[in-house]
Amino acid sequence: MSAIQAAWPSGTECIAKYNFHGTAEQDLPFCKGDVLTIVAVTKDPNWYKAKNKVGREGIIPANYVQKREGVKAGTKLSLMPWFHGKITREQAERLLYPPETGLFLVRESTNYPGDYTLCVSCEGKVEHYRIMYHASKLSIDEEVYFENLMQLVEHYTTDADGLCTRLIKPKVMEGTVAAQDEFYRSGWALNMKELKLLQTIGKGEFGDVMLGDYRGNKVAVKCIKNDATAQAFLAEASVMTQLRHSNLVQLLGVIVEEKGGLYIVTEYMAKGSLVDYLRSRGRSVLGGDCLLKFSLDVCEAMEYLEGNNFVHRDLAARNVLVSEDNVAKVSDFGLTKEASSTQDTGKLPVKWTAPEALREKKFSTKSDVWSFGILLWEIYSFGRVPYPRIPLKDVVPRVEKGYKMDAPDGCPPAVYEVMKNCWHLDAATRPTFLQLREQLEHIRTHELHL
Repeated sequence: MSAIQAAWPSGTECIAKYNFHGTAEQDLPFCKGDVLTIVAVTKDPNWYKAKNKVGREGIIPANYVQKREGVKAGTKLSLMPWFHGKITREQAERLLYPPETGLFLVRESTNYPGDYTLCVSCEGKVEHYRIMYHASKLSIDEEVYFENLMQLVEHYTTDADGLCTRLIKPKVMEGTVAAQDEFYRSGWALNMKELKLLQTIGKGEFGDVMLGDYRGNKVAVKCIKNDATAQAFLAEASVMTQLRHSNLVQLLGVIVEEKGGLYIVTEYMAKGSLVDYLRSRGRSVLGGDCLLKFSLDVCEAMEYLEGNNFVHRDLAARNVLVSEDNVAKVSDFGLTKEASSTQDTGKLPVKWTAPEALREKKFSTKSDVWSFGILLWEIYSFGRVPYPRIPLKDVVPRVEKGYKMDAPDGCPPAVYEVMKNCWHLDAATRPTFLQLREQLEHIRTHELHL
C-alpha cells in the first residue's frame, strides 16, 4: 500500500470510495464520490493531507480514496463491448467456444441486412436469435420492443423471457474495453441518482445540453441518447479525462446508463458561448482589455494542449465558453486527438480550417494556430462570421492564393499582425502557441491593445 501511495504527488486528484467521518480535529471528513486534491504526504504513508472543493484542508486515510487517472490514449472504449459487427454464424460459434451457458454476443445479421443476431451459448450449443429492426424499434419475439441494442441486452440479462437462458456473460470484442468499467476504474464514473436535470440550455444533433445539479453544484450535462452517437462521444469524454487546465472546460465525470444513455458532466459556464457573448455585448460594453484577455485565455489553453501533444481541430469562438466571472475556456473536444492521427474532412468548418488540413488531412498544432488566427478575428469583430461577403465555395481558392482578411474595424495593428502570422500558407513558419502567448502578453504590457 505505502509503495503505491508514495507515488501520489501534491496536486493529484482523487475520488472518495467510502464515507469518512473523521475522529480527530485535524481529519477532513468526506462523502463517497467527493473529489479531493492531495496537498502533501504525511510521515505515515497511510494518511495524506488533502483539501476538498471549498479549500478546507485536513488529514485523510489513503485507502478510502482512489486516484483519478486519465483514460489511456488509444483505449478503445465501447458502450457495447459484446457487439462484434459483421461476422458470420460460424465465426460467432467459434468465439463462443468453449461452451459456457449464458455467454453471448450480438452481430449484424448476414441473411437479413439491417437486422441483428443475438448468439447465446446454452448447454453446449449456440442458439441464434434474429433481432428484427422495425419502425425504429428492435424485437426478438415481436411482443417486447426496444429503442436500441443496449436496452435489449439489459432486458434479457435480467430475464430469459423466452430465450434458452438469460444473458450472463458478454463475449467482449477483442481490443475493446467496456466504457462503464473503464470510467469506474479511472475514477470518473458519477452516480445518476445524485444528478438532477433542471432545464435545456442547448440543443445539438446528438441530443440536449442541460443545466443540472450534482450534489448541490450547478453543472452542464450533455445527454446523448442514441447508441451510435453515444459511442462517438465516448472518445470526447476519454480525451477530457486526460486534460486539466484553468482555461479548458473541466470534465467532472461520466454516467453510462445500462439502457444506452450517456451523460457527460462538465463545469457550468454561465455566460454561454464566446461568439454569442461578443455579439450580444458588442463594442459599447467590451473594451480592448477585455478582448485581449479572452484572446490570452484561449491562447493559454491551446499552449497547454500543444505541450501535451493534443490537436483540437475545431477551434472557433462557438467552441469557447465564458464563465460567470468572465473567464474564456476552450470546450468541444469531439475532434480532439493525439497529434498523429488523421480524420475524415467531410464535416470540417471550412472557414476555420487550415488549407493543408482541408487539402491533405494534415492536422497539427500548426493547423490549430491557423484556426486561432480566425478566432482572434472573430473576437475583434465582435462575433462576425469570417470572410464576410465571400461565397463559401470561393474561400479556399482565394486563401490558397494568399488572400488574408482585412483587420476588423478598430482592431489594434499589433493584434492584426498576430492574426496574419497565424495565416502563413507554409505551416512551418506559423508561430507556436507559446510564442503567440508571449506576443499577446507583450501587447498587454505595452498597452498596444487600446
